[in-house]
Amino acid sequence: MRFAMSSSPHIRCSDNTRRIMLDVLIALLPTLLAGTIFFGLRCLLLAAVSIAAAGLAEALWNKLTGRYQTVEDLSAAVTGLLLVLTLPATVPYWMAAVGAVFAVIVVKAAFGGLGQNIFNPALAARALLLLLFPASMTRFVAPGTSIPLDLRSADVVTAATPLHSMVMPALPDVPLSEMFLGSIGGCIGEVSALALLIGGGYLVVRGVIKLRIPLSYLGTMAVLSFAFAPMEPLRWMLYSLLGGGVLLGALFMASDYATSPATPGGQVLYGIGCGVLTVLFRSVGLYPEGVTYAILLMNAASWLLERFTPTRLFGAPQRKGGLR
Repeated sequence: MRFAMSSSPHIRCSDNTRRIMLDVLIALLPTLLAGTIFFGLRCLLLAAVSIAAAGLAEALWNKLTGRYQTVEDLSAAVTGLLLVLTLPATVPYWMAAVGAVFAVIVVKAAFGGLGQNIFNPALAARALLLLLFPASMTRFVAPGTSIPLDLRSADVVTAATPLHSMVMPALPDVPLSEMFLGSIGGCIGEVSALALLIGGGYLVVRGVIKLRIPLSYLGTMAVLSFAFAPMEPLRWMLYSLLGGGVLLGALFMASDYATSPATPGGQVLYGIGCGVLTVLFRSVGLYPEGVTYAILLMNAASWLLERFTPTRLFGAPQRKGGLR
């Protein structure tokens, strides 16, 4: 029997891609449940459609290209669920399916598959849907609104999100307690900060993510929101952190292995960059939210941050400078 050996050190670990992806799915369940409680069973149907479309797209792509089937690693399911959590509960089912297929085929598979993609697939798909269907992607309803499962049998009354108030600028008229629990308008996965923190805490305990990126992201946003607040700095900072997709982005999107730096220093700079860009886009951008494009831009800079923050290899002399 022949064995292929590599140089030491050899690290044994029971984790694999499927185990990590399963942990992410488990961590996202509280957020999906919260969205379902506030917006109804349509959220579950959208999640089922998106996950099924993502899995089918990956299976067909692997079949047509003669590649090893990777559907069982659950990465497509994670992409489909993450995408749905960035969408309003009122989007058509076909739109969620289109976004899932784009995320899997164009953003991930076309670049070589899991781990080779440059951009976060779910966020790239959301950016595409926002570009093509802005009316549907900004159609939010108030919590407790009865949304028809087919969305054709009745009209749905739209409602402004807290971020729309902050664009004016003005503080939202909802208490911070409701922002924390989730009784606000917005996308499915961004309404309950409590659910997101529970899921994020699970990932930290399981060792799936490190806190460098989330803390540097949220810390940068907190400092900038407080420093440049147009009114009541402390409350403005808290509303900025609890409103929109900041927590979802910091805990589940920005910390994606494939699209974030691998070096500790690069991760800190990456999180700081995400925070700076989010505040900038929210201040001067066309839309009140800025998380999607902030993370995507930092995805593109991830490799550069790694080059500027090299780690010292075992037994190798310390290098001077960053780039070679």
